Amino acid sequence: MEGDPEIDELRRRKMMELQAQAQEQQRQVEARRQFEVQKRAIVQKILTSDARSRLANIRAVKPEFAEQVEIQLIQLAQAGKISSQITDAQLKMILDKIVSRKRDVKIRRA
Repeated sequence: MEGDPEIDELRRRKMMELQAQAQEQQRQVEARRQFEVQKRAIVQKILTSDARSRLANIRAVKPEFAEQVEIQLIQLAQAGKISSQITDAQLKMILDKIVSRKRDVKIRRA
């Protein structure tokens, strides 16, 4: 039984679309993986083991905050503002500054 040529063409196009989407997703996954590998390498260079341990503990509780801190540290390193490894004490000071920048929102009820 021979299929309708239009239906066959639609199926072929849909299959090609799905394959293209799968390839794009694979490229995105690979790009994200490479970014993570590069990020880990940079963080390992700029933080002492104690500071990395503190950041890992923060990541366990607040992953988004840890990601933000890593990105800020990497930006500082790339800008040449970090000359030596950041110690745990220095990381604590940086974290305090970041946390103090956040606003406290208070809702008052009348």
